[in-house]
Amino acid sequence: MHAPVPLIATLAAAFALSLLLGFVAVKLKLPALVGYLAAGIVLGPTTPGYVADIKLASELAEIGVMLLMFGVGLHFSLDDLMAVRRIALPGAGLQIAVATAMGAAVALAWGWELGGALVFGLALSVASTVVLLKALEARGLLETHNGRIAVGWLVVEDLVMVLVLVLLPALAPLLGGAEADAAHGGSGEPLWLSLARTLLAVGAFVALMLLVGRRFFPWLMWQVARTGSRELFTLGVIAAAVSIAFGAAELFGVSFALGAFFAGMVLRESALSHRAAHESLPLRDAFAVLFFVSVGMLFDPAVVLEQPLAVLAVVAIIVLGKSLAAAVLVLLLRYPLGTALTVSASLAQIGEFSFILAGLGMQLQLLPAEGQSLILSGALISIALNPLVFSAIEPVLRWLRRRPGLLQRLERRDDPLAELPMDTAHHYLEKQVVLVGHGRTGAHIAQALHEAGVPCVVADSNREIVERLRAAGTPAVCGDAAEEGTLIQAHVARARMLVIAVPAAVDVLPMVEIARLLNPDIEVVLRGHDEDEAGFMQRAQAGAVFTAEDALARVMSAHVLQRLAQAH
Repeated sequence: MHAPVPLIATLAAAFALSLLLGFVAVKLKLPALVGYLAAGIVLGPTTPGYVADIKLASELAEIGVMLLMFGVGLHFSLDDLMAVRRIALPGAGLQIAVATAMGAAVALAWGWELGGALVFGLALSVASTVVLLKALEARGLLETHNGRIAVGWLVVEDLVMVLVLVLLPALAPLLGGAEADAAHGGSGEPLWLSLARTLLAVGAFVALMLLVGRRFFPWLMWQVARTGSRELFTLGVIAAAVSIAFGAAELFGVSFALGAFFAGMVLRESALSHRAAHESLPLRDAFAVLFFVSVGMLFDPAVVLEQPLAVLAVVAIIVLGKSLAAAVLVLLLRYPLGTALTVSASLAQIGEFSFILAGLGMQLQLLPAEGQSLILSGALISIALNPLVFSAIEPVLRWLRRRPGLLQRLERRDDPLAELPMDTAHHYLEKQVVLVGHGRTGAHIAQALHEAGVPCVVADSNREIVERLRAAGTPAVCGDAAEEGTLIQAHVARARMLVIAVPAAVDVLPMVEIARLLNPDIEVVLRGHDEDEAGFMQRAQAGAVFTAEDALARVMSAHVLQRLAQAH
């Protein structure tokens, strides 16, 4: 008889059952994560048979959260976060307030106390960053503008929840809960002092990472890379993610997820960031599976049978109420409908912070036991439904595009950035180049056209970019170029050429179809996608398609030939 090995037993059971049920889910045309959640239910204490170690599974899931947030930080710089601040900061704040009010109102209607209703509403207001990242990565949206807005929105939500977790023990007695000292090991200090200490600690951590970490950690990774050892480099990446996250939590009171996120952000300054992301991917995927398993283990299926209406109300708040509120807020902030739908789909679930908040509410004797069960039920069902919500974005957009009157009302085309100013010079309105997208590739193209004296009008969904271009004297319109109104405002009907420089994740065919309808003779130049180039050109009727590999090969070839000519 071997000695008990709970860690190995938990890992073996979780991975094996996740593989089996994930495979079944994919065969049934369901997301694989549904299988992972089902595996957690089977391994949990509420179902017969083997029961895995819940505490171990939760700690292993935390590692998955760390690695996943570390990977996001490697692709999401502080500049990216600042670029979406105008929508992420007010949007996330207002959405949390609206969702909390909806959840609290339902709980009060059930006869709960104010403190429990408030905790319940807050738990339903914050989405899971882990679930969002998996959804964005699966659809290639993580590095798009809409993806950055969604991630920035959730980063703001996480920051708000960090403050809530620190302030709730101090507020518990006022809300009818237990004293902080008795329930949570708190210090009983005044509310203003708790807030000040929290802000100082978070500020000190961020300052340390930005001032010291941005220089030290990239340098350290270079030293490890120079050894030529792949395993040492992989170890360095994992050690940086986990150690910084743990140190942030222990020394500054920052969550593991946020600590790992900032660790990735500082390592992004290194030229080795892409290699770091690649090396950490297998472990990140493996431990992300454990996150979903741990969620399933906490779920009691009996609550669905005992309180079906309450579960339905919770799911409705998460999937419908919170998402609709976010979509309305995005539209009120004058962003395109595509952005509103992406953000609303991103928020149509709850996750890790909701579980932490529910646990703290139980410790402080604020949240009743049924509240935690309902939160877990809502999390499990919303996580399982979230891929389906994302899949509904394109059908909804297509349906709305067939109804231009409704689309115009939703898009609020009275937006001054959605049309060119009346004093725009005539040479920008005829025989000009319409450039869709002003990211890195688009900015280079626009600069080349400007230097050559070719008039160019830019269409971009990023309001900050459009405002900056207009301030610099470049005509630009804000909107989704896959919608007819945006290209009409860019005067594509009289343009000489349409250049589409958006990322590969964006479907460009609607843009080409609209341009051809308005201007049958227009020449189209595309940024290459992952499809077969010849087939893509035939479908889009483009004059040329340029891929990143093609452009890189041409530039390198030209450089090599130039250097060889100089040598002779």
